[in-house]
Amino acid sequence: MPLVALTPAEPVTQDVVVHRNVMIPMRDGVRLATDIYRPASGGRPLEDPLPVIFERTPYDKSGTPRTELSVAEPVSKSRADLAVLLVRQGYIVIWQDCRGRFASEGRFTKYVNEAEDGFDAMVWIEAQPWNNSRIGTMGLSYDAHVQMAMACLNPPGLACMAVDSGGFSNAFSCGIRQGGAFEMKQVTWAYSHAKDSPLAASDPGVLAAIEAEDLAGWMARTPWTKGRSPIKWDPDFEAYVLEQWQHGTFDDFWKRTGLWAAGHYATFPKVPIIFMSSWYDVYVPTTLENYAGLKGDPARPLTLIMGPWTHGNRSRSTFGDVDFGPAATFDGQIDRDWLTYRLKFFARWLKDEDQPAQDGRAHVFLMGGGSGMRTSAGHLDHGGHWIEAPDWPIPAAEPLVLYPRPDMSLAVDAPETGAVLGYDFDPRDPVPTIGGALTSGEPIFTGGGFDQVEAPEFYGCRNPGMPLTARPDVLSFETAPLAEDLAVVGPVVVRLAVSTDAPDTDFTAKLVDVYPPSADYPRGYALIISDGIFRLRYRKGWDRPEPVAQDEGVIEIEINPFATANLFAKGHRLRLDVSSSNYPKFDVNPNTGAPEGTSRMTRIARNQVHLGQGTRIELMRLPKG
Repeated sequence: MPLVALTPAEPVTQDVVVHRNVMIPMRDGVRLATDIYRPASGGRPLEDPLPVIFERTPYDKSGTPRTELSVAEPVSKSRADLAVLLVRQGYIVIWQDCRGRFASEGRFTKYVNEAEDGFDAMVWIEAQPWNNSRIGTMGLSYDAHVQMAMACLNPPGLACMAVDSGGFSNAFSCGIRQGGAFEMKQVTWAYSHAKDSPLAASDPGVLAAIEAEDLAGWMARTPWTKGRSPIKWDPDFEAYVLEQWQHGTFDDFWKRTGLWAAGHYATFPKVPIIFMSSWYDVYVPTTLENYAGLKGDPARPLTLIMGPWTHGNRSRSTFGDVDFGPAATFDGQIDRDWLTYRLKFFARWLKDEDQPAQDGRAHVFLMGGGSGMRTSAGHLDHGGHWIEAPDWPIPAAEPLVLYPRPDMSLAVDAPETGAVLGYDFDPRDPVPTIGGALTSGEPIFTGGGFDQVEAPEFYGCRNPGMPLTARPDVLSFETAPLAEDLAVVGPVVVRLAVSTDAPDTDFTAKLVDVYPPSADYPRGYALIISDGIFRLRYRKGWDRPEPVAQDEGVIEIEINPFATANLFAKGHRLRLDVSSSNYPKFDVNPNTGAPEGTSRMTRIARNQVHLGQGTRIELMRLPKG
C-alpha cells in the first residue's frame, strides 16, 4: 500500500491532537478521508505504539452521532469530544468517512464497497508505527454493517468488535429485503441522505430539487423507476435503490461480501464480539443470526444484548406509544451506560486489563408486566424487566403451537381440515403500517409499540379510529383471555396453507398482545409485538422465483416474524393477524407476477387461508416459575 503522509497535527486539547482528513488510498486508488486522534504532549503526538479504536461511517466523521449519550448525559457527544475521551483512556482513535460520503472520494453505492474498503483501511492502520497491532471496532447501524463486512475478509490487527444494531447476516432476508419483499426504509433513507451527498453539497440546485419533492406523494406512486423518483436528482442514489428493489433473486448479487456474513461464518475472525439490538429495531434477525452462527468457539467469546428499544435508542424507555418502564434503559441495568460498557470491553481485549467478564451471556429484555394504565405522559404502561441466560434461544424455553380456527379463535387444538377463509387483496388499498420493528422511515413511518388502530399520523390510514381488524382483508385470530401469564421468548414462525388466483401475491403475519378494555382504554389496546411477510413467487426457493400456476392449489409457506420476548399477561389475548400487505414497511405486491419493482399495473388477488394442521403459529414459552 502506498505511503501516506499524515496531515499536520492540530491541537484539540493540551493532551490530544488530530490529523484531519488523512487520505488513505484504497486498492482502486480512491482515497478515504480519515481523522486520527492521538495523545500528545506540548502539541506533539506521542510515538509510543498504542491500541486503536476504529469506526467507519457514512454519517460524517466530523459530526455528532445521535446516540452517543446516556440518561445522565442526554446530549450526544460530538465525534471530537468522544475521541478526546477515548484517547485519554489510552487509545488512538480513528474516524473514517465511507466512500462517496462527506470528505471521502469515490461514488457511494450503499453497502457494496465496505468490505474491501474496511480491509484496506485496516491494512494501512496496522502498518503504522504508532499502532500496536490491536484494533477494536465499534459503531451503530451502518457503522455496524461496515464492521461485519470488513471482518468477513479477516483484516490484520482486528482484536474485538462492538456491533450495535446492524451487520448483515443476509441482507436479502433482513435489512434490504425480507420474505422476498423490499423494505421501504431503503427509499426513505436514500431520500434523506441524498440531501447530504457530495453532489447536493456541491450543487445547491440538486439539494433544492430534492427538498422540493413531495416524498409522501411519491410513496403513493410506487414502484419508482429510473428518472421517475424523488431521488432522480442524484443518479448514484437512485441507481442503487432501484437495483436493490428490482433484484429479487437470491444469487451472487446478494452473496457479495458485505451483504452476506452468513457465507463467511466458517472463516470469521476469532475475536470477542458484542452483538446488540432491540425488539423494535429492524435488525433483530441479523443480530440473532450472527450470534447463532458464530457462537460456540471459546476463542470467539460473544455477548448478546436485546433491549425493548427502537434503533439505537438505548437510553430511553418509551417507544412509539408504549412505556416499557424504568428498567427499559441500558443505563443502570446492563451497566452504568453504553460508553462505560464499551470502555470495559476495550480495556479487557485491547489493553489486557482485568475487567469483569462480559461475554458468554444473553441479556434479554422481557417486555410486559406493567399496569396497562395510561401513564402521566399519555402512554401505555406495558413495562418489562431484564432476564439473563447462558444462551439464545433461551435453553429453558418450551414450544407452544397455536392453530387458527374457523370461529376466528386461536387454540392449541387444530381444527378439522377443510375450512377456508378468503379475502380480496387490492394493491391500491394496502393495509397501513402502524409501528413495529422499523428504522430510517422518517418522515413517512416510525417504529415502536402502537395500538393497531388507524390514525392520521400513520401513512396510508384512510379510516382514523377504525381498528385494522375491521378491514375485510385482515383475518384476525385470538386466544381466549389467558388464565395465567404467558412469557413468549424466542423465534416466531407462522406456517400457512394458502391459495391464490394471482400469479404472485404476498401473505403477512402479525403477533399482537391484546389488552382487555379498561377505564383508560375502553376498547382495549392491541399492541404490535412482531410481524413478517412472504412473497409467494419464492415458495420453491429464494433462488427460484416462479409464478403461481392457475391449477397449483394449496401452497404451504413459512412466514418469519421477528423473534421477541414478551409477557402476555393474565387476562390478555394473544392475537395473530393474517393479510397480504403492510405498507409502507414493505413494498406492495401488484399481484401481476411482473418482475420485481417494475409493474405499473395491479390486479386484485383472491387469497385464501386453509385451516388445519398446515396453518399454525409456533412460539417458544418460558416454563412457569
